Parts: sequence; C-alpha cells; structure tokens
Amino acid sequence: MKKKFLARIFCVLFAAVFALAGCSAGGASSSGGASDSASSVEEEPDPVYIDNPVVERDMADPHILRWEDKLYIYSTGGQISRSDDGGITWESLGTVGISPDWGTSGAGFWAPDIVQIGDKLLLYYSLSVWDDPNPGIGVASADHPEGPWTDHGKLFTSQEIGVDNSIDPCVFVGQDGNVYMIWGSFRGCYGIELTEDGLGLKNGLDYAKENKVLVSGKPGPWDGSTFEGSYVIYKDGWYYYFGSSGTCCEGLRSTYHVRVGRSQNPLGPYVDSRGRELAGAGNVGDTILAGSGNFVGPGHNSILIDDLGNYYIVYHVWVNDNGEGKGRYLAMSRLEWDDEGWCTVKGRAPANRVIAPYIEKED
Repeated sequence: MKKKFLARIFCVLFAAVFALAGCSAGGASSSGGASDSASSVEEEPDPVYIDNPVVERDMADPHILRWEDKLYIYSTGGQISRSDDGGITWESLGTVGISPDWGTSGAGFWAPDIVQIGDKLLLYYSLSVWDDPNPGIGVASADHPEGPWTDHGKLFTSQEIGVDNSIDPCVFVGQDGNVYMIWGSFRGCYGIELTEDGLGLKNGLDYAKENKVLVSGKPGPWDGSTFEGSYVIYKDGWYYYFGSSGTCCEGLRSTYHVRVGRSQNPLGPYVDSRGRELAGAGNVGDTILAGSGNFVGPGHNSILIDDLGNYYIVYHVWVNDNGEGKGRYLAMSRLEWDDEGWCTVKGRAPANRVIAPYIEKED
C-alpha cells in the first residue's frame, strides 16, 4: 500500500539511468542529467509551502542524492547530511571520511558530485585551496551513501589536463550511454569522456588533454562573467547546461547567479535563447536565478524532479540577517518551462516560500 505525503524532497535523477527509469530500483538516483519524467500521480494534491532557506547552516555547493526513502546532501568540506522524513528535518553525518594527499598542501575537499554507475556510487571531488596554482579532481566509491568510501585518488590536476582552476566536476551519462565530465571555474569549463566505470579517463590522460572540448566560458585569467559549478540535465531532446557566474563567496557582496543554455549533444555547443554560444564568451546564457531582497548570491545548483514531473533547482544562497551574511544556506526554487522549452525561476529570484516537491513513498 502506498502512503502519499508532501515533503521537501530532493530527487536528483541520474542521466545514465534514462534507462533505469528515474529513481532506480537499485536505490539511488543522482546527478548531472535528470531525464524526462511523467507524473504517475492520479490526482494532483493540494500544494504545501515550505520556507527558504531550507536549511540555515553552511552547505556550500550542494549536491543531492535520493537513496530509497532517504535524502542525502553532499557539500563542500565533504559534509554529508541526511533526512529521514523527506527533507523536513536534517541530521549532519560528519564528512565522507577520506583524506586525499595528492593535492596542494592544505587543499580542501570542495564541490562534490555523486552519481551511480553500475552498482557503485561514485563521488567526484575537487581538491583545492584559494588561489591554488594546481587544483585537481579525484574520485571515490562506495556501496552506500554513508560509506565507507574508497578513495581512488586523482583523475587529473590542472597542469596535467591543461585547464587552469580544474575544480567543480559534473558527471553524467548521455543518451548514447557514454560517461561525460564537465569541469572548470571561470577560466573555461571543459568536457571529456570517462571510462565506462567512471573511474578513469577514456583513452588516458594524454588523449583527454588533447581532445577536451570547451563547453562554456573561455581560457585566460579569472573572469566572473563566465561560468563555474556546471550541471547538466536532459529533457525533451535537449541537454540543458546550468552554470553559475559572478562571485560566490563575498558574503552580502556576492554577485553569484545561475545561467542556462542548451544543446542536442552532451558536450555542446550550448547556446542560449538568443542563439549565443556559451563557449568562448562572457555574459552569455539566460539568467534564470539571481539575488533579490534578503537573498544574495544564489548559485552552484543541482536539479530535482518530483513525482508530479515538476523541476526544482537546489542551490546555496547568502541571507541578509540584519546586515550580516552568516553562511551559504541551502535553498530551492521551482523551475517554470515555456512553450519553446526554456526554463526560469519565477521572478528570476529566490522566493520566501515555495511549493514543496511531491513524492509517493512506499511503506
């Protein structure tokens, strides 16, 4: 028997599992490519509203995973949080418990991205310090969202792959069944193919270095008019690229915001609604979410789809509390789609209240 309830639940659908039909029977669904989703709910329930921010503690660069009837959030610092009641309350579980030693001295665990490939959960992470001359990206694996995690070490550093500021991995499986990674931060975001198991670079490092594709932004010095925090979903024949522009981490002076483009190919070219390519330029892409009122610098998002087929964008945001920004809190907004297949957040800004996602839960 099914028990229906309304909850703050974040269900991120893993693009690989277009064939696994959304939140898979294997228990997990994950990033970079939520796919087309049709509602199976016979009668749409009355809306229930929740308040933003959803969680009032620092949860920067949030990535959401649903596992059976539980919800997990992975964020910078390697933090894991779990909700057992559909997002109503949250428990901090500490960190992922690995200590990579291949990066710059003092480097921290930033911007994790978790996906399921085969029967393994893969956690891609950035290893970096501020102004790091050679940050990089590594990968760990586990059988369960709470670990234990096995660190497989680095995939590459910035100098090895030839991309400055190599952080912010986004991994997804395309409609062609291949595993893709897009990464980078304000010096060009690039894409490559990974091995079938997601643990390595297809054809090795030298091949990846020579064949990487510029997906958004442009190489060169730091340029906040371009992108970081890449995230990709697939919907109705299009890959949608979400990227964050502006400054993320200056408290109430932050200018972070989210822009979007789309392509019929996983690595682009991605264009905005005006036909401008995201690769090679700044100040392109359609702005769909920016700061307003007490909400400052929203960005570095992931996407969820609820059981009614509604899309939600999940992100961090600074909140003005009597002139003080206390941290990058967790927030969410509902995406609206037009007849031409473009999306935006209503008002292009966080709202104080949002209709909660809906999920049917098995007893």
